[in-house]
Amino acid sequence: MIESLARLQSVLPGVSRCEVLGRVEKMVGLVIESEGPSARLGDLCYIEPGDGSPHVACEVVGFRSENVLLMPLGEVTGVRAGSLVRGTGSCLRVPVGPELLGRAIDGLGRPLDGKGPVMSHSTYPSLAAPPNALDRQMIADRFTTGVRAIDGLLTMGVGQRVGIFAGSGVGKSTLLGMIARHGLADVNVIALIGERGREVREFMSNDLGPDGLAKSVVVCATSDEPALVRIKASMTATAIAEAFRDQGLNVLLMMDSVTRFAMAQREIGLAVGEPPSTKGYTPSVFALLPRLMERAGCGRRGAITAIYTVLVDGDDTNEPVADATRAILDGHIVLSRALTSRGHYPPIDISQSLSRVMPMVSSQEEVGRANRFRELVAAHQDAEDLISVGAYKAGTKPVVDEAVAKWDQITAYLRQDKNEPADPESTQVRLQEIIDAPVPV
Repeated sequence: MIESLARLQSVLPGVSRCEVLGRVEKMVGLVIESEGPSARLGDLCYIEPGDGSPHVACEVVGFRSENVLLMPLGEVTGVRAGSLVRGTGSCLRVPVGPELLGRAIDGLGRPLDGKGPVMSHSTYPSLAAPPNALDRQMIADRFTTGVRAIDGLLTMGVGQRVGIFAGSGVGKSTLLGMIARHGLADVNVIALIGERGREVREFMSNDLGPDGLAKSVVVCATSDEPALVRIKASMTATAIAEAFRDQGLNVLLMMDSVTRFAMAQREIGLAVGEPPSTKGYTPSVFALLPRLMERAGCGRRGAITAIYTVLVDGDDTNEPVADATRAILDGHIVLSRALTSRGHYPPIDISQSLSRVMPMVSSQEEVGRANRFRELVAAHQDAEDLISVGAYKAGTKPVVDEAVAKWDQITAYLRQDKNEPADPESTQVRLQEIIDAPVPV
């Protein structure tokens, strides 16, 4: 009781003795314009329709003269000119903690799985600044994904941020499910942004599975949700990952996809009058991407290893969002539609993929083996047209001769069933066997 009174006494001096409300003046498209209340960009507000309809949660997205521009976080049923607007004085806060494990929640932290409310007494702000650059621990430990092609050739580190770049239907979700099930992380936080409604349950049941879900938190905002909710889902997932990281845990944050996150921000930017720039994307899109992604990584305690998928238009990995994302992240994994069409899974294009921290977490011998393997793959790709029509003459180029001789071993190494985890030791042993295998004369 004494402790509770002490907390109340510490809070009371900061509580205002009067409350200033705003009034809705007009609504155009997705944007509600109100006279007041006094609020900051990103603050959460509630509109009170006054006719018995439930309050409508909104966020401050801009200002026009002295008026406040709001965007709803749900249905706007009952809102009319003159409806009262009540400010909260803070941004959205979401529940965090071990109570979330095995749960599916929406972009605002509300449960979606029918298992009752989230019984957590701790909350984190959805909007937060990235850790100070000098407070971050250096990446020094290997992160095992259980995917042979990644662990052997694109080795990731604990606290690294990587992008998976692919067109639609190539296999991003399947690869994410493999990493979530087989990756050696304490906690998985998975954000499904702009997904089709039917794919959410499919991902949780088929790709993630009961074992993966048991140590995971799924944050979902389907494509029919308002643009602001899709943005919030990304921020909510990051906030939950930050809470686990601050407990000293090794967290794996996966977000599918950055492209839909960028499209949602473009909707908001255009709605508030922001001019379009690169391919219709507004400048705020490219300002928001680093603010989201820099929140991941190593902290003083614990680390967030982040994997972001990027849906590339027409399989063009140089389109604006993909290019901006690649510049922010610490590596990229490119999935090939050509490999998918051959039934090659996971369809990772080794020659186009790169882990920037691999030399920091792998021995010199492991890096050398990976580089030699990549050299053989590149040599076979360069001569593939000649090989396929039988025009290549053995002895023309020794590295191509070796690649042709070992091609069946190489493709077998790169293929992996989604239910087949690969351990780091066997991954390196098989890689060494391929490199050391004799070349027939």
